[in-house]
Amino acid sequence: MKVIHSIRHYFERHGFNVSSRFSERLGIGVKNIRLLFIYLSFVTLGASFAIYLVLAFLLKVKDLFYTKRTSVFDL
Repeated sequence: MKVIHSIRHYFERHGFNVSSRFSERLGIGVKNIRLLFIYLSFVTLGASFAIYLVLAFLLKVKDLFYTKRTSVFDL
């Protein structure tokens, strides 16, 4: 149990304040960095959903062109 607390304490000490560290290093306000992270998370979610919709559309188009025939006499 002590190991878990020490690991958690390490990540809390070194993992938080990421946006403030970036803002100090880049010379940009913390608010702008946080907004950038928020916008990037929406963009990446939107991009994956858009790829899903495009693939679904392509599968639908493929099904329209290639119909599976159940028998040789369906020609």
